[in-house]
Parts: sequence; structure tokens; C-alpha cells
Amino acid sequence: MTDTTQHALRELDRVVIRFAGDSGDGMQLTGDRFTNVSALFGNDIATLPDFPAEIRAPAGTLAGVSAFQIHISDHEISTPGDAPNVLVAMNPAALKANIRDLPVGGTLIVNVDSFEDRNLAKAGYAENPLHDDTLKGYTVYEVPMTSLTIQATSEIGAKPRDAERSKNFFALGLVSWIYTRPVEPTLEWIKQRFAKNEQVMNANLLAFKAGYNFGETAELFESAYEVKPSTHLPGTYTNITGNTAMAWGLVAAGQLAKLPVFLASYPITPASDILHELSKHKNFGVRTMQAEDEIAAAGAVVGSAFGGHLGVTTTSGPGVDLKAETVGLAISLELPLVLIDIQRGGPSTGLPTKTEQSDLLLALFGRHGESPLPVLAASTPAHCFYAAIEAARIALKYRTPVILLSDGYLANSSEPWRIPDVESLPAIDVPFATEPNHDGPDGTRLFWPYLRDEATLARPWAVPGTPGLEHRIGGLEKEDGTGNVSYDPANHEKMVRLRAAKVAGIATDISPVEVDHEDGAEVLVLGWGSTYGAIAAGVQRTRARGRKVAQAHLVHLNPFPPNLVEVLRRYRKVLIPELNLGQLSKVVRADFLVDARSLTKVQAQPFKAAEIEQAILECMQ
Repeated sequence: MTDTTQHALRELDRVVIRFAGDSGDGMQLTGDRFTNVSALFGNDIATLPDFPAEIRAPAGTLAGVSAFQIHISDHEISTPGDAPNVLVAMNPAALKANIRDLPVGGTLIVNVDSFEDRNLAKAGYAENPLHDDTLKGYTVYEVPMTSLTIQATSEIGAKPRDAERSKNFFALGLVSWIYTRPVEPTLEWIKQRFAKNEQVMNANLLAFKAGYNFGETAELFESAYEVKPSTHLPGTYTNITGNTAMAWGLVAAGQLAKLPVFLASYPITPASDILHELSKHKNFGVRTMQAEDEIAAAGAVVGSAFGGHLGVTTTSGPGVDLKAETVGLAISLELPLVLIDIQRGGPSTGLPTKTEQSDLLLALFGRHGESPLPVLAASTPAHCFYAAIEAARIALKYRTPVILLSDGYLANSSEPWRIPDVESLPAIDVPFATEPNHDGPDGTRLFWPYLRDEATLARPWAVPGTPGLEHRIGGLEKEDGTGNVSYDPANHEKMVRLRAAKVAGIATDISPVEVDHEDGAEVLVLGWGSTYGAIAAGVQRTRARGRKVAQAHLVHLNPFPPNLVEVLRRYRKVLIPELNLGQLSKVVRADFLVDARSLTKVQAQPFKAAEIEQAILECMQ
């Protein structure tokens, strides 16, 4: 392969690239490979995969467009970029669906072979946009990717229809040349990934090389570009998505607690990858079960918790609805389990492949009766690892179900993650009950399953089969201490208040909210979940204007950190950006009587940094 070092290189500090094509064009794979090579190269990265909402949308239509945006830089970044600098459009539909996001002056690379009448009509173009003034504001490169791929793979006897499927690797090779990505990792990956089908492997190798060499020899491009590695803390890094990080966090939690992990789930977008990843780790004592439905999965997890396992179930919003009664049972039984909700657009089936933060009130209040439980939210793909450990720690220590919130954006996007030293992770001590704990009237020792720890109000956790600790549990209200079924009104109120006090008391066992404060700041931007990156970038932009603003981000949403009320009252104005219609702001206003202002967005896409910046500036007026 040719060497780009023979040509002049222009140095960039950052670039945002979006690959877009039909759902069958392999854009997610192309973006994933470019991401991994950039991570190996040492760039800081942030990604935004964008899947079609329909599994089999008609080919060539706007509904079937799949895109993958990646932001690479030589410095620390927190978002996948507000808009692409470069758009790679594999067909007319991809162009039409994404061109509105490409700023004037941006670079457009199109697969010109696909711009024929049939595809243009499917995308809703009356005229070919490459032949009129539609794209005059952009730098356009017309590349015959399909025909060049077919030509490059003809030497191995690949049929044109089969060869055409490798055109995404041609695009990857071309963009790899333009941005001086190392080629060996991609070539090696292709060999390993397609080793079982030699013709497919060779076709993809030839297509990638053809794209790379086209960039070098076609003389279309003035130069190649270089984005140098970012400066990272010393350590071992890997590129990780939020769902993978969540799965690894659960494995780590099981090891830290010295407990087997049992995960039962029903497949649902965008949570299924956690089940898939955990199923690979049986060597760590992980057991997984694909249940027949959401309710069965929740019931199996309650059973595993009763049996002394770290029980976990993963789902999205519709599954949380179905699991609600069983979660209420776990609250009554006071057993530890973790419910992970990877939020997506709703209601009902909604937008399965898109992101939203609309399940917060569901997590806080979505059960009948007085049934509080701890709620946490992950903030970045890498933070999903630590959030999973923290959710497990709280569940095990306080004998309670915990809901951990992520969303489709965090689940599928990726960033470099510095693998921690095991010694730096928090210890999780799980003292099982091994002896009777109460004196009976005749002097014999009894086991009372609801005799609580004075510090945590947690009841003892006794593994079934432990001699002398036989006990019954169930969904009917329990008598305090004995655990016997009780219909006494006073006992019911006592138990309701005890369960609520147990959850409220967790506030003393969590970190106080940290504030990135500037002296003189009168506006606090308060966020939760995946808004972290956009808020951080928006705050940074505002400060670059010479304006003073503070930022805080919540991980613990029930109970809130104990110092939150003190923090909120330091500022004249509080702005809360959310990918919903203002759910956290409702809770903050109700609990703390603070005039919190909402910045809301329900468009199935994360915030842009510019949107946060504009809202902050308006709040300052």
C-alpha cells in the first residue's frame, strides 16, 4: 500500500466525520472500525451511532438511513460534535437525511455510482443534487465507490452483487488515507473477523486497499490530514461502549462482593448488548438467562436474590412497565437486585433505536403503593462501569432493589477508558446471616428475617438451606421483626416508614455533589445522565466568552446527595437540561422549592453543545 507521508500533511486539532448510508451498507461497522483505529492511534474520541427506527425499512429510503458520527481530537473532548466537518454519503437518501447537519464549507464525499434515477426517486429528489446548485456551498468529492470496489475484487472472481457489499470498506480505506489512520489494525481485523469465509475476507481486504490507494493516486484531494494523539494519563486504555462498560461493571461487582452474578432478561433495544456481553463471562461466575418475557425475567431475578446471588435484569422503558409489580415484590421482600433501564424514546414502542431521558419519573414513582427505591444514572460510556458497581454496592448493603438508568446514546456510543487497578475499586462486603438472631419465649434462639441492622435498617440476608434460619417471605405485608403476615394498620404504616427511612438513609453513604464553580457565577447548570458531555462542552464555550457559570452533575437521584439543597441555594438561577419535558426539574422544584428552569429536548437525539451554550446565555440575561 502507498504511504501518505510522501504527500503534504495538514495538521488538525480535531475533526468530526459522519458515515451515512442504507441500513445494509455497513455504516455502523465502518464507523466502529474507524473509531477503534483512532483509539489505538491515541486520539481522544466520542461517537454517536444513529440507527434506523425500523428493522427492515425499504432500501434506499430516508427511513432506512443508518449513520455513525465520530469526533477525534488531539485534546480532551466530551461530545461527538455538534455537526460533522465531513459527510460520507453512500446513497441519495443518506445525503438528503444528513446534508442539513453539514455546515456550509464542509466536505462531502459521495458514492456517485448510487446517484441513479431509481435511488434519487426513493430519496425524494426530483433532480440529481450533484448536477444542480444544491451543493454549491460544500466541497464535494464524487467517488465511484461501487464500481471501483467491483473492479478491485474482480481478481478473486467475486460476483458484482457480492462485491458491492464491500463498498463500505472502500469508504473506510479512503477516509483512513485522508486522515492518516494506521492500516495494519484494520487489515488484521478483517482477516480475523471474516476468516471463515475466505472470499468475503479477500473482497473486504481488496476493497479497503483500493479505497486507501484511491486517496493517494486519484489526485482529487489537495492533501491528507493529521490529528495527533491526545495526551492521556498513563495506563492501559480500551475503547468501550456504555453497554459493554455496564456489563463489565456487573462482572466486577460480582467479584468484589464474592457473589455469583445472575442476569435474566428479555431481548429489547437498546439493552440487549448487556445480556450478550455478560453471556461471554461464565468464567467469572456469571450466569445469564434469556427469559420468555419481561415479567419472567424479573421473577427469576427475585428468585436468584433470595438464593444469595447478585440478581440483575436489563431492559428499556417498556420492560420497566412490565417489571413494576415484581420490583414492588422485591421492595417488600427487601432483597438486593439491580434493574438496569437503557432508556429510549416512548411512549409504547416509541423510537426503539433512539435516545431519551424520559424514564426518571417512572423509576422514582412507577410502582403502586409507597415503594421507594434508590435510583442512579450513568453519565458517560466509561462511567457505566462505575455506576454498575455503585448500584450493586447499594443494593447489597441495604437489601433493596436499585434502578440504574442509562440510555440509547450512552449504550451505543464509545470513548477511551482507562482500565482501573482492581485495588482502586470499592470493597463490597456481604455478611450473610449464619446464626439465629432473636431469643424466643422459651429461651430458644430464633431467626427473625426482619430484625434490622441499626445503622442501615437493612434486614438480614439468609441463604435458603442455612440450618436454623428457615423463614418465609412473600408479597403480603410483614410484621416488623418476625416477618409474619400482618394486617395490623399500625404495623403497615411502621413498615412503610421503615422502608422509606432505609432508602432515605442511603444519602449519608454517598458522595456529596461536586460543583465545578467559578467565583462570581450566579447560574448553575445541573444535569443528570447522558447530558453530561454536552453540558460540559456548553459550559466550556460559555466560559470562553468570559462569562462565569457553574456546573454540577447528579449520579444519585434517589436519595439526592445530602448537600444538594445547600448547593442549589448558592445560585440565583438553576438551569436543568434534560432529554424529556422537565422531569428532574419537577422533582427539584417540589423537594427544594428552587425556581429551577428547564431546557428540554425530545427529538431522539442528544443535546448539542451550542444548544446548552445558548440556554446558559439566555439564563444570564
